[in-house]
Amino acid sequence: MAEPTAEHGELPAPDTAGDAPSSNASGAHRTPEELIAKAIAPVKGEFLRPPPVRPYSSGQSNAAPEARGGAPQSGLVKEKKSKRQLKRERQQEKKSALNLCPEIAKTGDISSCRYQDKCRFSHDLEAFNTQKPTDLEGECPFLGVEEPCPFGLACRFFGTHKDAASASTPSSHKQSFEMNTLKKDVQKLLWKNKMRLPKSEARLKTLGLLVHNKSVKKILEEVESKQPASKDCSVANGNGCKDAVPSKMTSNLDHPREVAEEDSAVAINDTVADELRPPKKQKNVLEEENSTSETENGTHILQIASKESYTITEQEASTDNMMTENDRSLKLHPREKKLIDLRDKLYLAPLTTVGNLPFRRVCKSLGADVTCGEMAMGTNLLQGQASEWALLRRHSSEDIFGVQICGAYPDTVTRTVELIDQECTVDFIDINMGCPIDLVVNKGAGSALLTKPMRMKAIIEAASGTVDTPITVKVRTAYFEGKNRIDSLIADIGYWGSSAVTIHGRSRQQRYSKLADWDYIYQCAARAPDSLQVLGNGDIFSYVDWNKHKSDCPSLSTCMIARGALLKPWLFTEIKEQRHWDITSGERMNILKDYVRFGLEHWGSDRKGVETTRHFLLEWLSYTYRYVPVGLLEVVPQQLNWRPPSYYGRDDLETLMASDSAADWVRISEMLLGKVPDGFTFAPKHKSNAYDRAENG
Repeated sequence: MAEPTAEHGELPAPDTAGDAPSSNASGAHRTPEELIAKAIAPVKGEFLRPPPVRPYSSGQSNAAPEARGGAPQSGLVKEKKSKRQLKRERQQEKKSALNLCPEIAKTGDISSCRYQDKCRFSHDLEAFNTQKPTDLEGECPFLGVEEPCPFGLACRFFGTHKDAASASTPSSHKQSFEMNTLKKDVQKLLWKNKMRLPKSEARLKTLGLLVHNKSVKKILEEVESKQPASKDCSVANGNGCKDAVPSKMTSNLDHPREVAEEDSAVAINDTVADELRPPKKQKNVLEEENSTSETENGTHILQIASKESYTITEQEASTDNMMTENDRSLKLHPREKKLIDLRDKLYLAPLTTVGNLPFRRVCKSLGADVTCGEMAMGTNLLQGQASEWALLRRHSSEDIFGVQICGAYPDTVTRTVELIDQECTVDFIDINMGCPIDLVVNKGAGSALLTKPMRMKAIIEAASGTVDTPITVKVRTAYFEGKNRIDSLIADIGYWGSSAVTIHGRSRQQRYSKLADWDYIYQCAARAPDSLQVLGNGDIFSYVDWNKHKSDCPSLSTCMIARGALLKPWLFTEIKEQRHWDITSGERMNILKDYVRFGLEHWGSDRKGVETTRHFLLEWLSYTYRYVPVGLLEVVPQQLNWRPPSYYGRDDLETLMASDSAADWVRISEMLLGKVPDGFTFAPKHKSNAYDRAENG
């Protein structure tokens, strides 16, 4: 897609208008009311411009930039590679000269690597120096810390290291750090499925929702060491139901090698429970959650085994975790536990992909009070996936911080909650019950839970009764359009143990095709118990929107800000200062510079870290172009669903930032991070940056 790179950076020549003036002229004669009725931003006439003519302009997602330093690339149709091929390419890339061993990069000494010839990375220091790209402009983001740059020779700002060493001045930057990193020993335990989570096991056992993650062989071996096995035993399957296990299995314990393969197939792994259990059978368990398990002539071996196997665990746990059916009343009710106060606080919503740690730091510096990490899948966390655990990272500047998890079953969510409470420092844990993505819904999680209220009850009760950390819930109005049901569940959600509930005023089927239904949010807030904080979410894009929702519904605790913060993160400043900020292009560029600096600190200042920062910057820019400066609008404030027409900015940089071309987003990234690599292409990942399309519904 070879198009002129200066198409939006400078004022276009007269011949770029093509055949578009007729449509633009008709729009120019419309009144602001007519434009707003069609969801078009009413830009002042003197700033309007003809829309540019581009090849492949069938849709926004097709606007992939051209490759740099080579032949034009379509960037649209790519051959899908197998996992084995991708793994092979990653291994080959690690052996390339540009992938210098981190230890050698830090010290500059080839003998510093303890793995020597067995190291996965390159030790060819000369080849690395020959192929290393030129340094980027600016200073290394790690100059402000006491320790030297952790990337050493591989840092793209290596030239500034010498200047910093010679200056040796004390750091003037405030010391900052990140928390909630995944420890290697914890990851190994998760890989082997040996992580002990006593609180969740005790809570699930109390509610009758326990799904064992041990194989039948291990359980029977523990029981056999204590007492002889009975004729038959029952084993809780993935649905919590009891399946008969023939007594001949006990005789096979004398031959562990022969039964090992059979037992591994029977073993219940809670991290993949979503794929193993049919959701319909869960109702049978929930109906019997308060009933005690009946013992027949032959004692249930599995129940005895569970009691024996948890003896040590219960001694280590607190008294709350050792409760039985008889002393359940002695345990504090979930509503009596500590709460998190979200009232009147500016809450940045958990935003997948774009709501990363550097972006949250930007919003925090602009006035956000509460931040929340990106949604993490519970099964992936329990499996010890490093990429999923990275979503739980917290910066020291985030004083009120929570994480959001997603799961389809009570055992998965409860174990994940205890794991996070045990290994991370968080102020609250949010359970997502409103995600509309097909990949999540098809597994029974996200907004699919809206169709299973008893499953919702089991998840909230089990999670809130396991940890003292406040549990919050995020939902949509309903699964299907026109069939709202949260109003009938709002009181129960509070009684089940949730400290707060956030209601996104759209159904799963609706996605972003219409404006959020705030009247329904008000209705739900009015029905909520006093102990439950209700938060509204949807289409907040100015302090006027914020004030209106707070005044229209005093029972609303606060409002969550999501896509509005993506388009203009200074929205938090506007709300606190109660003004429309006519921000300049230079001020917006400074915000992008802060994001890049935070990104390099988070992902690294080496070649890989720079390109990762560029990727997430481009994802963010795929939203920011929709913002129209206040000084260019005939009607203020801008609404989130308005489409901006093609317009000139008040300077070239503002015009460039208003471009909807991915090629121009790449140009902005090159101003901050240097030239892109050869063959680089980009297309936005998320469909939610579209205006009114109703995908996945």
